[in-house]
Amino acid sequence: MTVGKILLFSALVLSILVPFRVYFKGEATKKRYKVTLAFNCIAFFGIALTASLMLFGTSVSAAEVEAAATVAASASATGMGYLAAALVTGLSCIGGGIAVANAASAALGAISEDSSILGKSLIFVGLAEGVCLYGLIISFMILGKL
Repeated sequence: MTVGKILLFSALVLSILVPFRVYFKGEATKKRYKVTLAFNCIAFFGIALTASLMLFGTSVSAAEVEAAATVAASASATGMGYLAAALVTGLSCIGGGIAVANAASAALGAISEDSSILGKSLIFVGLAEGVCLYGLIISFMILGKL
């Protein structure tokens, strides 16, 4: 591993583990949360900036830059495809979860008053759950094109 990769990994570890000491120290106040968030951002972005400067600070020939640009263009398209599939799946599941939470709680309240509407309320909960499945199908279609 290069020094830059080690620094990026340490930035990730520090930004996750170290703020817990600040977060759990003392009583819960807004100031404590702000200090934790600020420390997290400074630790991660500071070390990430240092690592990126170390990675890109080396000299490279023109032929290596041209070859890297060709590889980066194809890798960029593939990476965007994976990112699109992840976003489709994640956002549709978040939206479906919110919809199911609202529909199911309303359905339980309505069923407790009148048990004859169980079938109608299950349809609405199933429709809300279908949003997640549609997002998953779209992400499979995106991954199939890669």
